[in-house]
Amino acid sequence: MNQISPMAVVHPEAKLGDNNIIGPFCVIDKDVVLGDNNKLYNSVTIHAGARIGSGNEFFPGASISTKPQDLKYKGEDTLCEIGDNNSIRENVTISRGTASRGKTVVGSNNLLMENMHVAHDCVIGNGSIIGNSTKFAGEVEIDDNAIISATVLCHQFCHIGGYVMIQGGCRFSQDIPPYIIAGKEPTRYCGINIIGLRRRGFSNELIDIIHDTYRIIYSKGLVKEGIEEVRAKYPDIKEVEYICSFFENSKRGVIR
Repeated sequence: MNQISPMAVVHPEAKLGDNNIIGPFCVIDKDVVLGDNNKLYNSVTIHAGARIGSGNEFFPGASISTKPQDLKYKGEDTLCEIGDNNSIRENVTISRGTASRGKTVVGSNNLLMENMHVAHDCVIGNGSIIGNSTKFAGEVEIDDNAIISATVLCHQFCHIGGYVMIQGGCRFSQDIPPYIIAGKEPTRYCGINIIGLRRRGFSNELIDIIHDTYRIIYSKGLVKEGIEEVRAKYPDIKEVEYICSFFENSKRGVIR
């Protein structure tokens, strides 16, 4: 049975699972699907197009599946999909998609800290931590297990690799490859995220291989030459292939 405050507004067409707690002054619009065991503290707004899993916490002031801040948006039906067991803190805003991709996606087991923004058509993976007041412009992709500190500004269409650590206050308009620390001004490669990788169970041997992969790629005048060398040196290592493919598929260029 759901616990819905008498001071909350839930549209009769919204679909709610079981054991949800809806606090006072929350608003759930039509065309919303909410799973089980979610908790909405006071003053949370879930707009049309939201598709939310189970076990999530939404703190006061969060506004989910908002109208995209994109002048090309013409009212088309789009979605905002959120997975399971996320902690979405105070005043977080997540826009729904546009005709470009049709949906904004936030995976599972993420912590989105106070006042951060996820724009239209972004795709955030699983297990990430995103700091206070960080802002992602439209169509940003973030792979699993990224740690992005506070007040980071990310340009539209950027791709952030998995297992990264991005230092607070960074602003960037290029892609950030996996397994590294990015920081300083302008934002650049600052070494391997050794502590983060060890915490995630990466062996010292594998960390050394990742470090050597970046040493080779960044030492070459042409990234293509570095990729060819590391693939020949470390065949069949998925982490190396992930790095190489990231560079090859980058559309905005990769920080150096």
